[in-house]
Parts: sequence; C-alpha cells; structure tokens
Amino acid sequence: MRLVSWEDFHGICKGLAVAVSGFDPEIILGIARGGLYPATLLSHILRKELYPIRLTRRFEDIVKLNIPVWLIKPPEAVAGKRVLIVDEICDSGETINMAKQEVIELGSAEVKSAVMYSHTRGKGVPDYIGIVSDKLMLNPWDREILKGGKFMFHPEYVEALVNQGIIPDKSLLSGIEAINVAKG
Repeated sequence: MRLVSWEDFHGICKGLAVAVSGFDPEIILGIARGGLYPATLLSHILRKELYPIRLTRRFEDIVKLNIPVWLIKPPEAVAGKRVLIVDEICDSGETINMAKQEVIELGSAEVKSAVMYSHTRGKGVPDYIGIVSDKLMLNPWDREILKGGKFMFHPEYVEALVNQGIIPDKSLLSGIEAINVAKG
C-alpha cells in the first residue's frame, strides 16, 4: 500500500508534464472519473485544451461490468490533432487501448497516453507513466466518502486493505477538515 498525498499527486503530474512536453499534445482527453484529476492539472501546466471522456466498468462507484463501456466518447475536435489520453492508473491497459482506438478512428494525427501509475502487467501500454507499482495506491481524492453526514474511509479501499491483511485506521484518511462554506 502507498498513501499518495496531494503533494505527491502534484509532483507526479509535474514529472508527467516534463515527459510529455516533447510530444506537445494539442488536446488532452481525461478519462473520467479518476483520470480527470491528472488530466486537469496537466492541461493547466501545459496550457492545452481538456476534454473529458468516460469509458468505465463502474456505475455508482461499484464495478459492475467485465468490459468497459463508452458513456462519453471523444469529441470530433481530435481529428488531425496530437492527442494525449490521461488516466490515473493502468491495470490491464484495456481502457486506454479502447480510448486510443476511438481517437485514431476519429482521425487524430498522433495519440499517446499518460498515467500516474501502472501495474507491472500494464506497463507496456501507456507511453508515459509516473510510477510502476503493484501496490494499492490510495489517492487523495477518493480515499474518503461522505455517508450519513460523516466522512469515512472508502469501502473499496477498506476491502482491498483487509484482503492484504491491513486494518484500515484513521491515519489513512486525509486529515483535512471540511471548511464551513460561505453559502449553502
């Protein structure tokens, strides 16, 4: 298991930005949901247009399908452009390969992909990878959920940690308190 802080996230994305800068993408496609975090930061750092796409096995945050399905396809704007597809993790590479194929069929000039993390079995798929590890990566953006008015550890992470013989405790949470909002 590896806890990824917001600072780690930013550092990994800065490293990816340096790596992809030679490719000089014209459009960045962020695979929703988790891939939008690095894709958004990369789009700001590189000052490139960002479009969200969504192909997933999940519905309502639960894995329900064996094969990803398209919910939001890439825009026609990718035609003739250098496109960077961004996701947070590559496991088998199936999602990234499906996205690449769709972008190629739309006539992009060149397509590359970047991920924050890749498992060893998927490391041959993305063109740019921040970290290669088979450890469970605990992202700062989805470690906690709000349920019944209280923040708690994400049930999927709880299950994964217990399967590894690790008892989740409060030290794995972000430690960031909610700020009272100005309106709402």
